[in-house]
Amino acid sequence: MDLIAETISHRFDALDVLHDVSFTVGAGEVVAIVGPSGCGKSTLLSILGGLLQPTAGRALLRGAPPPGSLNPLTFVFQDFALLPWASVAENVAFPLLHTSQSALQRAAAVDDALGRTRLLDFRAVFPKQLSGGMRQRVGIARALVVRPAILLMDEPLSALDSQTRELLMEDFVDLLADGTMGAVYVTHNLEEAVRLADRIVVLSRRPGRIRKVVSVPVKRRERDEASVRTQLLELQNELWSLIRTEAIDAEREVQHA
Repeated sequence: MDLIAETISHRFDALDVLHDVSFTVGAGEVVAIVGPSGCGKSTLLSILGGLLQPTAGRALLRGAPPPGSLNPLTFVFQDFALLPWASVAENVAFPLLHTSQSALQRAAAVDDALGRTRLLDFRAVFPKQLSGGMRQRVGIARALVVRPAILLMDEPLSALDSQTRELLMEDFVDLLADGTMGAVYVTHNLEEAVRLADRIVVLSRRPGRIRKVVSVPVKRRERDEASVRTQLLELQNELWSLIRTEAIDAEREVQHA
């Protein structure tokens, strides 16, 4: 299943946020969205996921979802948004409560999602007993339980410490490795974008326009190899050169707001 952004523009009252943004996320593809603060990255993700109607243009899906998919698009947010009174398993099962699945089918789907995120031993634990990284794993498992075609991820690692971020990045690489699920990954972190994405959409300062779409020439499973580190670092530097000046201007705008 493909996700298509078709000439999307958006404004909040008199504030232009996005202008004429078009790209396609192919089946099994990971596309990162980067750009200066305030350029409309999260707004674009909300439009792609149907949470927000654009002022102009549209987001649409093309093709069939993967077998067994209950929801073709699912969000993973920076805020874990877990139910504090529910166990890990109950949090993961929450999106299934109003489906036509039997209790046995729901239990199997929850076990599969917990197994894929290495949470089976924590199924009876409550969120307050977990670290930030483990809580985010629960959020990821909750997204996976509906077997989406495309994950929509909004800065999912930004609230975590560097070691936890590294471990969860490895988890994302593994979860997306077989190509059955794609992703749109919004991030300020250019290293994350280079490590995870097949293509990177670089947005300009507000109103966000596409400045460039950069392909990552190294296969995802090969990006941890020492022989490609220099190549990936050069790509990261290229991305920074595209947004540096506008990022500085955006930061000054925030400081003087």
